[in-house]
Order: sequence, then C-alpha cells, then structure tokens
Amino acid sequence: MDAGLLPPFRVRIALERFDPAAEVAWLHELDGAGAVVSFTGLCRSEAGRLQGLELEHFPGMAEEEIGRVVTEACGRWPLLGVHAVHRAGQVLAGEEIVVVGTASAHRRAAFEAAEFVMDWLKTSAPFWKREILEHGAPGEWIAAKDIDDEAAERWR
Repeated sequence: MDAGLLPPFRVRIALERFDPAAEVAWLHELDGAGAVVSFTGLCRSEAGRLQGLELEHFPGMAEEEIGRVVTEACGRWPLLGVHAVHRAGQVLAGEEIVVVGTASAHRRAAFEAAEFVMDWLKTSAPFWKREILEHGAPGEWIAAKDIDDEAAERWR
C-alpha cells in the first residue's frame, strides 16, 4: 500500500503504565468504523513465582519494527486505524505489557489485523524479557517460544 494512503496509526513505547481503553479510544471516533478490536496483554505472576518482568528494547528500532508490522497489516486488511503500545522497563504482575487496537468497517478485518499485529510483535519486535522473581531478585531471560513462531508463520 502506498504510504500516502495508509490509515492513521499510532505506535509507541511506554515506560510507565497506561490505560488501554484511553489508548484506543480514538479508534472509536473514526468515520466509517463498524468494528474496533483491542487486545491487552498482561504480565503474569506465574502462580506467585514472579514479581514482574524487566523488558529491554532498542529505542527507535522497536518503534520502527512495530510500525513496519502495522504498515503491513494496513496493506492486508481494509483498516481505518491502528494503535500499538508496548511497555519497556519494569512491568509488575498484573500490569499491561501491550495493547493493540484496530478499526475497520467490518469485524473480520479488525479481528484478523489485531491478531496479525500481535503475532508479529511477539516474534519480531526487538524486546527482551527477564524475570523478576517474587522477592525482587533477577531471574532468567525468557526464551522465544515455538508456539509464538508458529502463530506468526501462518501469516506468511
């Protein structure tokens, strides 16, 4: 899709907590929107084993890669708008890590595009996650999961 014809989209890295509903609220105001789909990913405690996660990223590169994925989604589906926010830094259990929102005239495009963006964020965005154990000690770096690679691969 020609970059001049892209629908509006917003991509950002958040170093602090954010309100997922407020982040995607502008999608509800887009002319012609018949469907807005949003996904919010949360940091799990892993049954109390984790206090949270430390997320590292390459500033600039992370936004660029997320923007590339969003641009690809805009070329695949008739979207009216897209919003993607990913946390970096310390994220405590129960806090938001990511929100992806898509708007389209129809639900199928909005659902599929949101899933596409999320699948690719899990595998291609340059973020690294390290566990913060229940008492605050650093834990293991989290390895990529085959299931995430398989989910992204289906979009090829």
